[in-house]
Amino acid sequence: MTIKAALLGFGTVGQGVYEILEEKQQDLQHLLGRPVEVVGILVNDMNKSRPVRTETLVTDRFEQILEQQPDVIFEATIGQEPGYSYIKQALNERIHVVTANKVMFAAHGEDILEVADFHDVGIGYEATTAAGTPIIGTLSHLLQINNITKVEAILNGTSNYILTAMQQDGKSFSEALQEAKDKGYAEADPANDIEGHDAFYKLMILSQLLHKKQPVWSDVPLKGISQISPEDLTEAAQKGERIRHVAALELINGELSAQVKPVALPASHGLHSIDGVDNAITVSGDLVGSVTLRGPGAGKRTTASAMVEDFVRILQSAPIYQLH
Repeated sequence: MTIKAALLGFGTVGQGVYEILEEKQQDLQHLLGRPVEVVGILVNDMNKSRPVRTETLVTDRFEQILEQQPDVIFEATIGQEPGYSYIKQALNERIHVVTANKVMFAAHGEDILEVADFHDVGIGYEATTAAGTPIIGTLSHLLQINNITKVEAILNGTSNYILTAMQQDGKSFSEALQEAKDKGYAEADPANDIEGHDAFYKLMILSQLLHKKQPVWSDVPLKGISQISPEDLTEAAQKGERIRHVAALELINGELSAQVKPVALPASHGLHSIDGVDNAITVSGDLVGSVTLRGPGAGKRTTASAMVEDFVRILQSAPIYQLH
């Protein structure tokens, strides 16, 4: 029996998932006990050429994806819709889902988790938060006994790359941004990254995971990195500090406080030395104390890797009768 997979979206991340599934066929069969086949890919533009097997269905109709009876769907679309509707429909048809859609999951994650739990199917969302850094999995295990009271994190690899280039290499903001684009770390329109929205959505996902609730979105102070001046960087350097774009969440007397903004951090801080496209998160627990987790936070294969790891985890724990 073949494990049937479908992809929703074939942009940077979707292509990365497809490539890994093709390259790791032997490893996947060893881990899962059966081969994995991509049976369908949902796209927007049917006229665009794509590097996929000729026998693989490429369609712009979601119902045709469902007709293939996939066991798992990798959702890598952009924005809340249509990804949210696709995922709910798939879960209601008892199809496992792995998503990288942070905007959608920040807004609808609670509902999606409830639907997945109701139908006893898997939902993986590691890739929504820090690309290849297993923050979700680590925190899911850490918080079973620990009460997490504070989170400080670098959650956007593009912004961190730009700040590193400005502080270590003396580049201007525009030079560092162009370099990030050239290396594939920044989109043609980088506003979502450099103005802090990407980090904000990821912080809301972490809030839901850790505290089963989120602060009121409009109450969260949000500031990006585009207005950081050379004088700001010089002043921080003179104090032995580095400016990082920090997403912070703290539980104080039962109330959640959150913010996303540039912060000058001393050398003693766990996020001070996080350079390049890396992401990192420092969590404070009542038992474990302060722990920092670091890893790659941008790039096609790092995000796709997190999705495939979720896929393997879900399929290894799924009863065999759940496969179509």
